[in-house]
Formats: sequence, C-alpha cells, structure tokens
Amino acid sequence: MIKLSFVIIVSIFLLACEKYANNNIPKKQNVAIESQKSVAALVPLTPTEKQIATISEVLPASAFMQADWIDLLPADDLDALLNPPSYLDEIADGSAEDILSNTLKNETTDSGDDRYQQALTSTNVKAIVNNAPIRIPAFIVPLEFDDDQNVTQFFMVPFFGACLHLPPPPPNQTIFVHYPQGLKIESLYDAYWISGIVKISLVENEMATAAYSMEMHAFELYSEE
Repeated sequence: MIKLSFVIIVSIFLLACEKYANNNIPKKQNVAIESQKSVAALVPLTPTEKQIATISEVLPASAFMQADWIDLLPADDLDALLNPPSYLDEIADGSAEDILSNTLKNETTDSGDDRYQQALTSTNVKAIVNNAPIRIPAFIVPLEFDDDQNVTQFFMVPFFGACLHLPPPPPNQTIFVHYPQGLKIESLYDAYWISGIVKISLVENEMATAAYSMEMHAFELYSEE
C-alpha cells in the first residue's frame, strides 16, 4: 500500500533519528507517520505496463499509475539503505558530527567500500520507470519563482532531512520539475500528490542532484485515500 511503502522509504533514513523527525515534520501533513489507515493499493511499475512518451496535452487522472518512491530505487541501493552501518548509532545527537546542513545536497565525497554511503549519493536509476505516467506523494523544494512568487522549478522529495542521522534524499529519490505555469506553495511542510510523466534525467545544482525529472500534469494537496 502507498501508506506502508512510504513509511518504509522514510524509515530507511529515520533509523537513528526518530526523535528528530517526530519533532520537525507537522503531523497534519506527515506523509510517513500520520495515521495508520490504509489507502489505495500500490500499482507496481512492471515491464508490462504501457509507457507513455512525451505528451503535450494533459492526461486524464485515470492514466496515472499510483506509485511510491521505492519504485525509483534499484534493488541494490534499497538493500544498502535498509542495512545502515553500525557507526551511525555511535554519533550523538547535537554533536559536531551531527551538524545540520543548510542544503539538500549530500556532500559525501569518499565513500570507499561503504555501500550505505554510496547509496546515499547514488544516481543509479530504474529504466522501467522512464516515460511512465505516475502519481506520487511528495514534498516540494522550490528552486525558481516567477514575478508573482509562483514556483516554476522545484525538486520533489519524499521527506526533508538535514543531519547525518537523517541524510538528504539520494539523487535517485529526488525528481526535478520545470513548470513554467507556476504553482502557489503555502508551506514547505505541505505534501502533495503530483502526477506526471517521469523521465531519467540527471539534473544538478548547488541545492541537490536529481536522477529523475518529471513533466508535471497535475498536483493537489496530499490527503489519505
């Protein structure tokens, strides 16, 4: 289910930072840990699903497969993230090693044979999702605005995280969106259902790196279904 799958992907990054997450994400819009009511079942992305090429017209809601962030993760990266190294447990909250970052970008530069650290900066993607029409829950990280302060470029992410225990989303858990029409964002803590055609496309800037992009067709404030 979407709710349970979303709990899994967020839990990957909360293994050693549960207190931080509970204190910093409003329960009203907390996609990961809100109530435990079931929602619509996840429609897995499989090779048998019809993939849709770039389309200029807006597709009907029924055209989008309800997906989750785990669908974007290659199996080996998911396995690495589900099995974090024990040294994370030795880092004290608030210590020098746990200093908050003011950007999403993960600055790990020398991961060596540390498979967990490699997964945190992985740009590996799943070819099956390329050109797939999906509907996915996400938070929005604004990058550019128009003159009316509508967001015209942004990153989609499964959660916000900014400490060593709660690292920023890997590139293959970040989606770049260019939306010239612009959308009004009331709060960065609000989550949204976003529908569009996902693409394999590497986008980098000083804020973060995204291994996917999306041609957005529709968005709405997140609510359980």
